[in-house]
Amino acid sequence: MEFQDYYQILGVSRQADEADIKKAYRRKAREYHPDRNKAADAEDKFKTLQEAYEVLQDPEKRKLYDRLGKDWKAGQNFQPPPGWQGHGHGGDDLGGFSDFFQTLFGGGAGPFGGASSSGFDGGFTRAPQSQSVDVDISLEEAFQGTTRELLRPGGSTLKVKIPAGTTDGSKMRVAAGRSPIMLNIRVRKHPRFALDGRNLSIDLALSPWEAALGAKVPVPTLGGTIEMTIPAGTQSGQRLRLKGRGLPHRTEPGDQYVRIALRYPAPPTAEQIELLERWRDSAADFDPRSGA
Repeated sequence: MEFQDYYQILGVSRQADEADIKKAYRRKAREYHPDRNKAADAEDKFKTLQEAYEVLQDPEKRKLYDRLGKDWKAGQNFQPPPGWQGHGHGGDDLGGFSDFFQTLFGGGAGPFGGASSSGFDGGFTRAPQSQSVDVDISLEEAFQGTTRELLRPGGSTLKVKIPAGTTDGSKMRVAAGRSPIMLNIRVRKHPRFALDGRNLSIDLALSPWEAALGAKVPVPTLGGTIEMTIPAGTQSGQRLRLKGRGLPHRTEPGDQYVRIALRYPAPPTAEQIELLERWRDSAADFDPRSGA
């Protein structure tokens, strides 16, 4: 069979990273998309392009391909080692991939077979024959809502609206002709906010005097920074609630919880040490480990 040079098909080097591969795929997908390109061979080129992207965007498939493909050139006959058939992902749905792909990967997901591991990331995403697609969104997109453009079998596209308040692990059923598509929503981890259902939580550092005396301090939320009242006597580790500041919902929006962590100036000055000693002496009966 003829060797398929997936790097040449996408127009990238063998050292190309994930971003370069994705960028090249998007550019060529638009060029050969059957809705835009009416050339007789456009659909075949489009399918070949999808096959190349299916392999190179998947680290496991790419590693397998590089093991056997690195010393071959396009146009040469390709003969894998004995017993290699089925070495890749199993399954019976070949989805229209070439014989070369089937030999390497043993009949895994075809151009539209199996969920795309790349998810919805602002570019085209292939709708598999199984009609189940993983959708990867940011926490900000889950809060505000967003859209994705889905590339379906046959080359047509479908714009999908993901509503504000979509939670991690939720599923959306999208009407797409005779075969509805099920979207599996995944919300990426955020560097500052933690997500639990519709509720958010965040750590907030306070000075000892802010916690002891009470204060008004700025607190970030997904809807913007607000001023929060810290009650006098707030303890380290205590959680304060901002009602309705989690993911939105028409009847029961989530809340945001603020977890307090005390921070002290270090090293303390002589004056600060004197103040702390006076505070200690004035509260001689207080035992922080008594549970009181």
